[in-house]
Amino acid sequence: MTTVERSDSPGLLTMLGRQVDKWWTTYRRTWKGSAVSSFLEPWLYIAAMGVLLGGYINGGVGGASSYFDFVAPGLLAANAMMIGVQEVMWPVMGAIKWDKSYYAMLASPLRIKDIVFGHLGYVAFRLLLSASIFTVVLSAVGIFHSVPGALAAFGSAVLTGLGIATPVYGFSCGAKSEQSFALIFRLGVMPMFLFSGAFFPISNLPPTLEWIARLTPLYHGVELCRASTLQDWSATDLVHVAYLVTLATVGVWWAVRRLTRRLVV
Repeated sequence: MTTVERSDSPGLLTMLGRQVDKWWTTYRRTWKGSAVSSFLEPWLYIAAMGVLLGGYINGGVGGASSYFDFVAPGLLAANAMMIGVQEVMWPVMGAIKWDKSYYAMLASPLRIKDIVFGHLGYVAFRLLLSASIFTVVLSAVGIFHSVPGALAAFGSAVLTGLGIATPVYGFSCGAKSEQSFALIFRLGVMPMFLFSGAFFPISNLPPTLEWIARLTPLYHGVELCRASTLQDWSATDLVHVAYLVTLATVGVWWAVRRLTRRLVV
């Protein structure tokens, strides 16, 4: 399908405001499908990894006083990654290939960048909601030692989700088939989930794999969440923040570029 991007659109904020009703309606009609991941998964993660598995591990791990204190912030960051990635794969493919809602948006005064920022705004809302619930659950079981630590871990989780979701969004904008998403999970999401420091210190990995783990965005998110939880901040945390912010910025640029090539001729 060939279309032309309009150049006489109002400002970005105006266009984002006009999409609020669309994304709110989408969430109201689909929130039940995300209820398990948002409300139940935090308790399942804590029970399985923190309580059951943690019961077999004595002593502190990675600077934390217990395995539960070590794994909880890792789970917070990993959950944000999962939520963010899921929201920018099949929904984007559907908007381009199946229900073609992106084409309908582009037929209005909306521009490509309006569509991208609108969709990512919805992703940010989902991350804010899920991370806030996970943070409240962790607060209820006594993980955080202060309110600033809890707020910093919450913000770190949201930043982690956005940092990973935006480049995946760019990939989805140009993907021809949903079958490529399986490769993203198998070669990207699951290895990061298992080997980026969420469940054990990456120093336990062989040297080559340890350096690869340090390059993954989830590692930086886990380190930020853990530093916030343990209130063990250092100058290195600025590197983690800069990494994730840069990745998110590049991801947005790539998404706009890929979606423009896909929809605008």
